[in-house]
Amino acid sequence: MRVVLQPGYGKPRRLDVALVEALAEAGQPCSRNQLARAFADGGVTIAGAAVKPKLKVDRELEVDVELSPPEPLRAQPDDIPLSILHEDEALMVIDKPAGLVMHPGPGHATGTLVGAVLHHLGVEPDALPILPGNDATRPGIVHRLDKDTSGVVVVAKTARAQTALAEQFSTHDIERVYWALVDRLPQWSKRTIRTGHAREPGDRRRFSPTHGGRTAITQLTIVERFAVPAAIIEATLQTGRTHQIRMHARHVGHPVLGDPLYGFAPNHETVRGVAETLGRTALHARVLGFLHPDGRRLRFESDPPPELQQAAKRLAEAD
Repeated sequence: MRVVLQPGYGKPRRLDVALVEALAEAGQPCSRNQLARAFADGGVTIAGAAVKPKLKVDRELEVDVELSPPEPLRAQPDDIPLSILHEDEALMVIDKPAGLVMHPGPGHATGTLVGAVLHHLGVEPDALPILPGNDATRPGIVHRLDKDTSGVVVVAKTARAQTALAEQFSTHDIERVYWALVDRLPQWSKRTIRTGHAREPGDRRRFSPTHGGRTAITQLTIVERFAVPAAIIEATLQTGRTHQIRMHARHVGHPVLGDPLYGFAPNHETVRGVAETLGRTALHARVLGFLHPDGRRLRFESDPPPELQQAAKRLAEAD
């Protein structure tokens, strides 16, 4: 495909950096490795001549890019420690740290929770079940937490467990409660947010509550208000859509602190400093409850990790 690149302000960008951004904006996202292979194969040209990735974009350039198909991703065992809350023959319940991606994807083929599970179990990926519609990157996966969201997640070890859990998630029979630090002081104590849920037309990375799609329902409860304009909220999911809590928090004017996609820089200096120091989205999956395939009702809780507790302490001590 042909991409027209414009020079930016200040220091000219490298061609490969500019192309990654331009291709994503054009709806043809690619990984840096995939683009590097295209350069190596002579698939990036200007006026028919192959160019190098370090070429500076200091003027308008018409660049033709021929990308080779991405290498198929597949989960692989990865030696990463896990905080396991429960394990039996059917499933595992894990307290996921922030920064750990759930499964392989573009830009993170390794260093995933799935890889850590495979290593812990000492098995190959095909030893765990894969839900219909998923691929080889998601063995055992039933639901997911965003990379920067910490907290409780369940992984299935058998097809029976995966099917039973997936049905509960589909019918919203799972208990899911999240803890979050949010910007500004809510004037309400409890409210239920019911909106649409669809991709935002202007930014496909985000979801919008105002553009139709499926229904998203979240119950928000204030846990603590601080003297500075920030609060701790508890968010209970009645549906489980992608980015649902983050989308709803922004929708009601109280975005989750540190959220790079749905948030914005807090006006208050102290709150802004806490968000910047935290360096992650201040969202934690605190409670997960479900029916085990053997009929037992299980419920697991996880306290917010130290960095979130320290952020809350700083806000509580601020004037």
